[in-house]
Amino acid sequence: MIQFSTILKKFDKQGEKTGWTYIEISETIAQQLKPNNKKSFRVKGKLDEFEFQGVALLPMGDGTFIMAINASMRKGIKKIKGDKIKVQLKEDKKGYELNKEFIECLNDEPKAYSFFKKLPQGHQNYFSKWIESAKTIETKSKRIAMAINALAKQWDYGTMIRTHTAENKKLKNW
Repeated sequence: MIQFSTILKKFDKQGEKTGWTYIEISETIAQQLKPNNKKSFRVKGKLDEFEFQGVALLPMGDGTFIMAINASMRKGIKKIKGDKIKVQLKEDKKGYELNKEFIECLNDEPKAYSFFKKLPQGHQNYFSKWIESAKTIETKSKRIAMAINALAKQWDYGTMIRTHTAENKKLKNW
């Protein structure tokens, strides 16, 4: 386990990363975690006393990596941009496991499941993580149904979300 302290940062304008809270992982630390690697990989560990796993380190192109600090992590550490944080990291070789209920439902829809399996692993994870982020069983069920319908139409995650957002805007303008 590698330990260090750093400062929470936030992107002002950085394309799709605009508004992200993150920490920087130096090239030296990244190479200690996973030698000779320049691609994204997953880590687990602690931010202060908040434990996490399966979080991606993203390469920035100059040897450094960043780790996005999502809302649940920020809530767990109770810190914001500019605050100092203690970090403990180690490579997470287990990786992310897809939501079991989602996969069970997908198995009942061969067309949707076939398209889903053709998607890159990261794109499959988008669907599963979105479903898992639901706070109620009703919302989770609704998201599973929405995802399966989208996959049956051979839509990726982005297309599904954009279409759903556009449909909601039309309904509200009535």
